[in-house]
Amino acid sequence: MPPYTGGCLCGAVRIEIAAEPYRVGPCHCLDCRKRQGAIFHSFAVFATDAVTVAGETRAYKSRHFCPTCGSPLFDRWGDEFELHIGCLDAPDQLTPTYESWTFRREAWLPPFAVAKRYERDGNAKSRTEP
Repeated sequence: MPPYTGGCLCGAVRIEIAAEPYRVGPCHCLDCRKRQGAIFHSFAVFATDAVTVAGETRAYKSRHFCPTCGSPLFDRWGDEFELHIGCLDAPDQLTPTYESWTFRREAWLPPFAVAKRYERDGNAKSRTEP
């Protein structure tokens, strides 16, 4: 339940979100793997106008990070704010409902308890997921 709070490793950037997410899920695409340095990336998408960011960020394209400690934090896509779940103070507040790019998913990962799996991108017709 909102508000959701989080920030970077060094504390120079703080984020507060006063709304429920449109959708929450892990992605296994190569872009997400490369930018996170991990085998998948988990994120939650919110309305941009529900988010307050305190502190300076830098960006590469739409991807924002802390210039002091380098923590990846969020992406901005139009009116959507894609928060990296790992930067939340309490990441267990959000539960994924879907996963995308499953054809790139590592076979040794245990199954995630999600309602929907997409071979590639998710549901482009809707902001929300099951």
